[in-house]
Order: sequence, then C-alpha cells, then structure tokens
Amino acid sequence: MSDRPVASVLFVCVHNAGRSQMAAGFLIDLAGDRIEVRSAGSLPAERVNPVAVAAMKEVGVDISDGWPERLTLEAVRASDHVITMGCGDACPVLPGRHYADWEVADPAGLDLAAVRPIRDEIERRVLNLLAEIDATTATEAPPGAA
Repeated sequence: MSDRPVASVLFVCVHNAGRSQMAAGFLIDLAGDRIEVRSAGSLPAERVNPVAVAAMKEVGVDISDGWPERLTLEAVRASDHVITMGCGDACPVLPGRHYADWEVADPAGLDLAAVRPIRDEIERRVLNLLAEIDATTATEAPPGAA
C-alpha cells in the first residue's frame, strides 16, 4: 500500500480564520494522513478565530495552532478537491479539480453558542466529503488492490 495521500483537499473562506480552519481540522482528525488537507483565505485574518478554536475543542479537535494563509494558485493546483465557503469568485477554477461551494454561515463576531451549529454543519459536510472521496477512491483502485 502506498504512503501517499489518496486525495488532497483545499478549504477556502474569506479570512481563513473560522469555517475553513474548522473544516480542515475535522478532515485532518477524521482522515489522518490519508488525505492531504490545506486551507486558505482570499483575505486572510491575522489569527484563527478564538471562538472557532473553543468550539472545536469542545468536540476534541484542536485547531489552535492553525494560521490563516493566503489563497494561491499553487494551492489550488495542488488540490484535487476545492471547497469554498463564502469567498465568491476569488478562487481560481482549474480543470481537473472537484469544486463545491458550501453555504455555511460565517462565525466571525459570533459567540460560542452561535458558532456551535456552524461547527456541526461543517462536520456533517466534512463527513459527507470524506465518504465521497472514499467511494471515489475505492472505485478507482486498480484490480486486485486492497
């Protein structure tokens, strides 16, 4: 079996401080090294939203060491799946990538109680994405591969 990831995913939101950080945290937690995960923002913030960090800690996922990154063409090129969340047309569209736009509320400026449902929605979507990647990977496996 190869040690290479089966897929790569880029999560993009405007500030790369809340939604995309939470999505990346969930996918890293669920998939481990099987999937290469990155996140970026069209206008990155100075730090990850502390309320998003607290909401994720409640479910056992630590994103406190995350750092907002600027969206680059290279990050898109290096990704099989590009998931955008509220960044509109800022993300370049390249052939051969799977794109999805998740309509998820922005947690910026919200308290912990208001961020919990956003976190839970992101977790549901990440679980669905992981199932989709696993199903696609299984159908693309060469004959006789385990």
